[in-house]
Amino acid sequence: MGQINLGRVILGGFAAGIVIDVFEGLENGALLSDQWNAVMASLNRTPDFSAKQLVAFNLMGLLMGIVLVWLYAALRARFGAGPKTALIAAVVMWLAGDVLGSGFTVLTHIFPVGLSLIGICVGLVELVLGALVGAKLYKDQEAERPLTRAANA
Repeated sequence: MGQINLGRVILGGFAAGIVIDVFEGLENGALLSDQWNAVMASLNRTPDFSAKQLVAFNLMGLLMGIVLVWLYAALRARFGAGPKTALIAAVVMWLAGDVLGSGFTVLTHIFPVGLSLIGICVGLVELVLGALVGAKLYKDQEAERPLTRAANA
């Protein structure tokens, strides 16, 4: 196994990030918007997000996808290439980001437990699918190098 191919990390990461952003948009923007509006109102915040906030949320999703594929690439040396390693990367990201990340807002009663649990569950699905898509696009640098004449001899 060679070094991590950053170009492929970014390519696969953008694809994974798009999967994450689509799930987040459907979950929070369409299906759970009424519940989130009630939560925001209880916090004396406007339920409407600005264009800057929406752009920031989408950029966060893309960054999460890039980190997810980078983690997959780093884990390949230990666990090998393929869906199993992508699932491991997804579960690690899910535990660190969704499960532990929701702890503060749930334990301090800022967000309702039920709404947070939906987000945690959907987070696992979006990370698994994003990891599988991103892993499919990732290749080590050695795999992309063209064969030289010396290698063919």
